Amino acid sequence: MTILVILLILLFLLNFVFSGTVIFLERRNIGATWAWLLVLLFIPVAGFIIYLIFGQNLSRRKIFEWKDQEKIGIKETIQSQVELLENNAFPFHDERTVRYKDLVYMLLINDGAVLSQDNDIEIFTDGKEKFRSLFEDIEQAKDHIHLVYYIIRNDDLGKRLVEILTRKAYEGVKVRVLYDDMGSKELPRKFFKSLTDAGGQVAAFFPAKIPMLNLRVNFRNHRKLAIMDGKIGYIGGFNIGDEYLGLVKKFGYWRDTHLKIKGKAVYAMQTRFILDWNQASDEEIHYEQRFFPEVQYMGDTDVQIVSSGPDSEWEQIKNGYLKMINSAKRYIYMQTPYFIPDDSVIDALKIACLSGVDVRIMIPNKPDHMFVYWATFSNIGMLLKSGAKVYIYENGFIHAKMLVVDGKIATVGTANIDVRSFRLNFEVNAFLYNQILAQKLEDIFIDDMLHSRELTFEAYRERPLNIRFKESISRLLSPIL
Repeated sequence: MTILVILLILLFLLNFVFSGTVIFLERRNIGATWAWLLVLLFIPVAGFIIYLIFGQNLSRRKIFEWKDQEKIGIKETIQSQVELLENNAFPFHDERTVRYKDLVYMLLINDGAVLSQDNDIEIFTDGKEKFRSLFEDIEQAKDHIHLVYYIIRNDDLGKRLVEILTRKAYEGVKVRVLYDDMGSKELPRKFFKSLTDAGGQVAAFFPAKIPMLNLRVNFRNHRKLAIMDGKIGYIGGFNIGDEYLGLVKKFGYWRDTHLKIKGKAVYAMQTRFILDWNQASDEEIHYEQRFFPEVQYMGDTDVQIVSSGPDSEWEQIKNGYLKMINSAKRYIYMQTPYFIPDDSVIDALKIACLSGVDVRIMIPNKPDHMFVYWATFSNIGMLLKSGAKVYIYENGFIHAKMLVVDGKIATVGTANIDVRSFRLNFEVNAFLYNQILAQKLEDIFIDDMLHSRELTFEAYRERPLNIRFKESISRLLSPIL
């Protein structure tokens, strides 16, 4: 027996062991399992290295623990709201929310997403307006500033943010910044030095054990939250970087959706930040009343702040999307930069189309990840056939994660319509129960249609062979993209 044959046999045995690990030791989606088996089969050994980087599964154990939750009455509030909903005695301020009490109940019981009913919400679709407002609120902060962003760039906007935060830290405001180590991998070590010298605190989520070499590509903190004094909160799609101001030529104008919230929904955003911070930082935050100050009635929008992640038993945000889609009677308007859902979402949208619901999906014309881009078009083709209308945004890059149904309910946040957001990343969305706000988001979608071209099923069928090939390969890999 030659050495080459022996090596081939050993290679086969190693691949067999690696494949067994994927199948038997990891409880993952069947589609993802088959996709990884293809990688292991066609790229022996190297495929397993790729698996170690991209395919690690996270234990279902809770990685976020904050015992002081009980001190602010979160558990008591959740239990109280559950009992009231089960007994049809919940004191809804807006009778229109009552028709979606099953959605409220599901998000409450599976995610602890308390329903608050006193929120005032401002919508931002332009980065310059969003950051002007955010920086003004940071300047006005008196007690604390809490920020978590997936991406913080070492560019003009990032440096401006650090400059303002440093000044506030010197004024005595407690500043905490949490960033994702993979999303912000290009940040130099000394980027936050002025802030930490001023007394600010900075932490990285799931940092690399070896500097500049982070092998944990999955399980990233994709959340974007900003909380000032526990009274004002921001949530949505904008990260910190010049491209979000439309200043990067590759993308052009950056079209995103972000919310500014005043009201008790900020308590839930604050809790989410503290849980994330305590996971990432050695300097834990313990309960203090100043993080949850008394707020006067600010508005009339009902809101649930919903989190999801690979540590969760349920895919809370995806399930929220499904409930909204299944509730639609007239229309579903959806904006997402990446459209790689699992079969449950695809089937729900198909059924809506076949039931006469006006399903419209808007995606970008400019790709920022090629495999993701072609996988998106592969999925879009299936929906076009069932009657969905698809719009390709051409006025730059659309990064918004927005779903609005029947002009009555909507959700805006950080979760894309893809498997990565559903299962692999830590996300957060605001679910909104307010007809006026939902209709504003509807109007924004309709306005964006003026800057888009409709992709018809006839045009899709005429795409060239090379495009079909790219879509087919990307579709095979879509469960692990």
